[in-house]
Amino acid sequence: MVPVLLVLLLALILFGAGFALKALWWIAIAVLVIWLLGFLLRSTGAGGKRARWYRW
Repeated sequence: MVPVLLVLLLALILFGAGFALKALWWIAIAVLVIWLLGFLLRSTGAGGKRARWYRW
């Protein structure tokens, strides 16, 4: 009975990790798209130079 429970527990852990990793991939893609849009649509600063849209 214990090996069956361990296999079921392992399956649940792997399923949860797979779901979490897939969700993290979608979040990473969304952040990349937002970053690219901010990079391409940044405003021009003083002197006609393009201003940085981030603070660092």
